[in-house]
Formats: sequence, C-alpha cells, structure tokens
Amino acid sequence: TVHGPSDGHARLRLLQDLAKDYVMQRFNWRSVPPMAFLVLSVFYFLMPLWWLIVSSTKSNTGLQTSNGFWFDAPQLMENVERTLNYDSGLFLRWLLNSFLYSGTAAVVGTAIAVAAGYVFAKFSFRGKGAMFGAIIAGVMVPSALLTIPLYFLASAVGLVNTPWAVIIPTCVSPFGVYLARIYAESSIPDELLEAARIDGAGEFRIFRSVALKILGPAMVTIFLFIFVSAWNNFLLPLMMLNSDRLKPVTLGLYGWQTYRGAATYDIVLTGSLISIIPMGILFFALQKYIRTGLSAGSVKG
Repeated sequence: TVHGPSDGHARLRLLQDLAKDYVMQRFNWRSVPPMAFLVLSVFYFLMPLWWLIVSSTKSNTGLQTSNGFWFDAPQLMENVERTLNYDSGLFLRWLLNSFLYSGTAAVVGTAIAVAAGYVFAKFSFRGKGAMFGAIIAGVMVPSALLTIPLYFLASAVGLVNTPWAVIIPTCVSPFGVYLARIYAESSIPDELLEAARIDGAGEFRIFRSVALKILGPAMVTIFLFIFVSAWNNFLLPLMMLNSDRLKPVTLGLYGWQTYRGAATYDIVLTGSLISIIPMGILFFALQKYIRTGLSAGSVKG
C-alpha cells in the first residue's frame, strides 16, 4: 500500500497530539514548588564550588580584575606547581598530615562506635538508658565548646604539639554510636545471635564473624562521617599544634592566607581545590554504602 505525504503528516500530528496529552496527564502543578526548590538548592550549593574551580585557574591579578565566575587566562597547572613547591613544599606535608589524622581517627573511631552501638543494641545491662542518653547529649554539644577543656587536658598530660592531641579527641563519635545502634537493632536478628551461641561461639567471635559482616554499610557511613569531620577540623588543630610541619591542610592554608597576605591568594585557592578532591573521591566511591547506612532503621518489620 502506498501512502501519500498527507498520511505521513497526519501520523506525525497524531503522535504529537498523543505526546502532548500524555505530558499534560503526567504533569502535576503541585510538583512545581518542590522541583523549583531543589533546583535553587543545587544552584546554591554548586555555585561556591564553581567559583573555587574558576578562581583556582587565575593569577592574583586575574582574581582582582576579572569576572569572579568565569575564566580569565587559565593557568591551573602553574598554580598547582607553585602550590606544591611554595614554602619548601609544606603543602604536601600538610596533605599527608590530614590523611594521617583523618584516617587514623576514622579507623579507630569506627571500631569504637560499631562496638559500642552493637553492645547497646543487643545487650541489657544496668544504666544502659542513662549511658545512651549521655551519648545522645554528646551529639548535641558543639565540638567548639570542648576545644579549650581538651587543650588543658592535653597540656596536663604533655600531648600539646603532637599528632595525638588531634587524633585522640576525633576518635570519639557519639553520632557514630547512635547510627551503629540503630543499624544493629534493625539488621541483626536476635535469632542469628542465639544460633551462634548454641553452636558454642563466644561473644567476641559472634561480633567479629557475624555482626561485623552485617554492619558493613553502617561502618562505611560512620567511617566517612568521622573522616570528613577530622579532615575539616580547624579549631582543635589551631589550639593544639604550633609546628608548621604538624599542621593539617586546613590550618596550613589559613596560615598562608593570614600571614602571607594577598601574595598567596592564588595558591590558597588552588590548595583548597586540591584538598577537596579526596572528599569527592570518597563520596563517589562510597555513595552506595552511604545510602544504605543512612536508611538504616527507617523501616522496621
């Protein structure tokens, strides 16, 4: 059968009308305000990152004379090279310090939080409610309020101006304990633990061989929270550390900006961009586990 051009145009118009009707049926005006809010939120959170990326490609002169949100004679590699070599290469030392402080605190803090959360979830003992209430209260206390008492404590035991003065306080995560308890309560069946006890397994072996395997997503989430918190920590290292070679990257960049002035604006911005790359890699690599961990306890059978 041979159809003329008019048949093709008719089919096209019919398809267009069907598509329009489908869109109108699926469209819901009530979804407009939430979508607009989400778009504005994304714009709000991404604009500082875009500004940092653009500014990291400029010279000090370009930072003052060009549009803040667009490129001007990009020189990113030159800025990176200057940042890595400035002040006898201290920036690399600061990055290594940040990895050391954050990684150690995250590993030890995750182990403590998961063990404590498991105990609170699966054991009954005297004072359990009061102890967990104190931990929840610790979540509410701003960490800045504890900095000066921690400094006096570290000074009394001779830990000031040592890595331990930064690592030990950041190993404690009340929110990590709370998250681990919620996840253990919702994910580890009591029947599974009873079966392991009947088979003759001790409590530590049950925790190591059974509980930890189930608590994997929560452990990754807690690790990430502690790592990011320790990486971004500023006030505690400021109080505890005097040596330039012991500073983390946040405190080191602050010192360049404060004491070296406008001459270091380009390398401070470039260093800030470099310092957030590990965070981005961690979030993208672990986002599957983060979603699982954050949803723990939201639905119970």
